[in-house]
Amino acid sequence: MSPLSKLSRSISGKVALVTGGASGMGRATAHLFSDEGDRVDVVVGEITDAGGEALGCVRDVGDPDDVAALIDDVVGRFGALDILVNNAGISRPAGASSPADQFEAAWASTLDVNLTAQVRLIRAALPYLQASGAGRVVNIASTEAIVATAGLAAYTASKHAVVGLTKSMAVELGRLGVTVNCICPGPINTAMTAAIPEEAKETYARRRVPLRRYGEPEEVAHMTLALALPAASFVNGAVVVVDGGMTIRH
Repeated sequence: MSPLSKLSRSISGKVALVTGGASGMGRATAHLFSDEGDRVDVVVGEITDAGGEALGCVRDVGDPDDVAALIDDVVGRFGALDILVNNAGISRPAGASSPADQFEAAWASTLDVNLTAQVRLIRAALPYLQASGAGRVVNIASTEAIVATAGLAAYTASKHAVVGLTKSMAVELGRLGVTVNCICPGPINTAMTAAIPEEAKETYARRRVPLRRYGEPEEVAHMTLALALPAASFVNGAVVVVDGGMTIRH
């Protein structure tokens, strides 16, 4: 009996670029994509040891020249680029009462990495994503795009802006056959949250997260994969929250 479904749930043979892939959600995404038969640009040692195909690049996504070189690296190695995951991000605390030099430095660097780098990468990758015929962009934002934390003005502003960028690019690039979607992870066990004491994490999760725990990087990676699948061809401009129900709790 022939299958009733027509859309593929496989990314086998596709080429993906995952920024910020050395740890946390980026690393989990790179590993998951490789497990699914994708050719990935990151975390080379672990992926190749497991039998996957990967290219590792050390580039500064805040540098326009490095962004262009990164795309050239990927296409030069694999001959194509089908999926772009904008995962790289930083958080530098600074608020309204912070010293001027501290605030200005935090604002400039955070917006450059968390927002400007994403649009630079999309623009640089666009010819190849369009040539793919089913290009996918997944931007990683944060629940800070929905709620806010005191003292993180730059980080919160950048994540709100990523949602806006996603929607704008989805409208513009949809007619070119490229979908652009966004994921907003909540409390996840990553390097960015590693400094928080475990007791504090447990208390926060019990009080704020209906699932009563922090999420794991792979749980975000699976949503990233879902948005990159050929079967997700009609999902465009979506903002998907992965937070265990945190932002809906009254």
